Amino acid sequence: MHPHPPSPVRFEHLTDGLGIGTAAPRLSWTPAAEAGDQHAYEVDIERHGHTCRTGRVTGSDHVLVAWPAEPLTSREHAVVRVRTWSAGDGEPSEWSEPSTVEAGLLAATDWSAVPVGAAWDEDPTAERRPARVRKHFRPDDKPIERARLYITAHGLYEAEINGVRVGDEALAPGWTVYPHRLRYRTHDVTGLLAPGANTIGAWLGDGWYRGKYGFDGGTRNIYGTDQSLIAQLEITYTDGTTTVVATDHTWHAAPGPILTSGLYEGETFDARLDDADWATPAASPDGWTPVRTGTRDPRTLVAPDGPPVRCTEEIAPVSITRTPDGRHLLDFGQNLVGRLRVTADGPAGTTLALRHAEVLQEGELATRPLREAYSADTLILPGTGPYTWEPRFTLHGFRYAEISGWPGELDPQAVTARVYHTDMRRTGWFECSDPMVNRLHENVLWSMRGNFVDIPTDCPQRDERLGWTGDIQVFAPTASFLYDCAGMLDSWLTDVGLEQLPDGTIPWYVPVIPGEPMWTPIQPGAAWGDVATLTPWTLYQRFGDLELLRRHYPMGKAWVDLVEKLAGPDRLWDTGFQLGDWLDPAAPPDDPAAGRTDRYLVATAYFAHSAHHLARAARELGDTAESARYAALAEEVTTAFRRRYLRPDGRLTSDSPTAYALAIAFDLLDPSRRRTAGDRLAELVEQDGARIATGFVGTPLICDALTDTGHLDTAYRLLLQTECPSWLYTVSMGATTIWERWDSLRPDGALNPGGMTSFNHYALGAVADWLHRVVGGIAVTAPGARTLVFRPRPGGGITWARTRHETPHGTASLFWEATADGMKAEITVPPNCTAVVDLPGGEPGTLAPGTHILHSSDVTPR
Repeated sequence: MHPHPPSPVRFEHLTDGLGIGTAAPRLSWTPAAEAGDQHAYEVDIERHGHTCRTGRVTGSDHVLVAWPAEPLTSREHAVVRVRTWSAGDGEPSEWSEPSTVEAGLLAATDWSAVPVGAAWDEDPTAERRPARVRKHFRPDDKPIERARLYITAHGLYEAEINGVRVGDEALAPGWTVYPHRLRYRTHDVTGLLAPGANTIGAWLGDGWYRGKYGFDGGTRNIYGTDQSLIAQLEITYTDGTTTVVATDHTWHAAPGPILTSGLYEGETFDARLDDADWATPAASPDGWTPVRTGTRDPRTLVAPDGPPVRCTEEIAPVSITRTPDGRHLLDFGQNLVGRLRVTADGPAGTTLALRHAEVLQEGELATRPLREAYSADTLILPGTGPYTWEPRFTLHGFRYAEISGWPGELDPQAVTARVYHTDMRRTGWFECSDPMVNRLHENVLWSMRGNFVDIPTDCPQRDERLGWTGDIQVFAPTASFLYDCAGMLDSWLTDVGLEQLPDGTIPWYVPVIPGEPMWTPIQPGAAWGDVATLTPWTLYQRFGDLELLRRHYPMGKAWVDLVEKLAGPDRLWDTGFQLGDWLDPAAPPDDPAAGRTDRYLVATAYFAHSAHHLARAARELGDTAESARYAALAEEVTTAFRRRYLRPDGRLTSDSPTAYALAIAFDLLDPSRRRTAGDRLAELVEQDGARIATGFVGTPLICDALTDTGHLDTAYRLLLQTECPSWLYTVSMGATTIWERWDSLRPDGALNPGGMTSFNHYALGAVADWLHRVVGGIAVTAPGARTLVFRPRPGGGITWARTRHETPHGTASLFWEATADGMKAEITVPPNCTAVVDLPGGEPGTLAPGTHILHSSDVTPR
């Protein structure tokens, strides 16, 4: 037996196996790098006190391996271990550390809970004071084996048992297309129960369900007017009997100390009304009245596919400035998404007002870009000594905060910014010798963190924060390198499919907010709708999940079939509303779609690209007939593109960087014209002084288009430009996230006058994918990173780069540095992967798993 066990088993794309929503969860593990390639494995499953083993299974599979036993039943748990054999080893490894998987409530009939909320009637259009609900109960007087809380809400919730918070997630249950899918989460609460009297309770908030959300201040009651908890506490005793405490008519409700709460508005909390014992048996019954019960189809209750939103970091202020009128202005040094936690002491009734903004103007918070998302929290102190508070049901995008009403001097340790986002596992890192490029990469990372808040949003601060389909379509390659976002994006893509119209139209953003005048009726749009084909393919390439590709294939097929009808026999999509190359810097502030590139050229290019990817997906899924059909369609659209948009002299009808980047990156030109297009693209970039001349569509593609046509130096000039517009212009202006507009902050320090100005948008940060592959030198070339290419291409005076990616098979890393006679590279290839190494000035070769130190003798940095 060799001493290098594989990692503990993981289940589906989850960080833990508690409350899983499938009866046959797939298994993944990572072979120990020291053990070399896996050649066989054995899975051990303990359930019902019995152990079953697969026996030795020959093969290298270890990613999303089919469940090798009888399916789980609701509430059933199993303990899973794995051991592996490597080449030349007659003995297996040690067993992995055990992992526990436990099924949630897999059948609608498992649910007895109904929605419960406050019974008092309020105007559904007015600001509504959030309620708390609770239930006193007494378990049977016998030993408890385990207790599970299955919980969700219409709105948002935070649960307590006997005064102790259950779990640590925020904004639960997240945002899905609620009529079809409402997530519940499973908690192990065994340790929270006490002998005798117990109490379970929950804070409630409006959230996305009935709070104001959307443009122009938002729409209320998008999904309903009730604010309700759905909870089912199941206590299992050692003798096998159970007690169920479910939300029903026996619960009670009362107003809590939260006076108002909204995702946009912020939260007002009167701590004088707070009672620490409210969710304990010692709580007073005063003010508590029977709840109103509602209905919910239990068939719509689903377990999560990914991790929840949590606090992942705490940041102290880097400076505090007191204004002449007594306000305190705090700078946290980083534009982030989260909320403040404060500890203050003052007389009863002292009111602290907390306001937030991303940037300053003339030393004050610049709140105009927030539009009607007021992002203001208020705490009214109880007067009982130091009081610590943090809002519960809101999030803000901010670097700066202003606190008014603070009693006395503000101790920096009394205020902390708590960072919140979906708690995904970090998988990608990059740094190089250029500090500004490193800051750019950090900005990309922070924008992803700030906008991956249960769904992939466009911005986290203003009255929008929506799941724009085009933004994630261009950013998914970067996102899936930096974080394991498969579960989260798989879940969101399910909602995209649910919101897809019967004719195949993909909404501009998902979930849809009905009635928004600018975006209804919903119309098909290129680049945004193509999320249906391109994002599932990206996730398949990065995570190797064929079933994910299979689940979302019908959505992509319906989309391509729709565009085929819209284009008609000439295969040109040249009708209808299009956003084109959104936010081309040449577009006027009040018309971001009016860029340099014909929006129908963009649409037809994406039509060809999506048809091509649908053909590839069909091939992977084994449908050769559909693969051939869509490959032929892609070729027809490509031919039509050339006929309409390619001039006899080799230039495109839109003589713009985005047009050439699309034609090159989407392989829409024959080889002889491809080089001509690359030369013209480089010429245009140079004519603009290597300043950015592309928007949401062209920016993610332009560096690759230049690199692939022999203009690497120009790509580096574009990357390293510091004049506006450019990536490093924003860095030079102090940006700590990616901006929505290239000039969200003008060179003179003034805000862009456009009504749509955000300082935290990840779309233009899609260049990080090029940083990882070209500067860093690591590219995934087969589904699930089974094959990799290590191909760094130095330039721009960058003398070293370090890149690391946690693939499904283990760590892939590359550190290269320029030396006096060329390049030195240290490369790590994960087990069970095939790698090609292609260093500048050398011949490509293959590398086996393990760590290799290589030299290239005839490459010099540029």
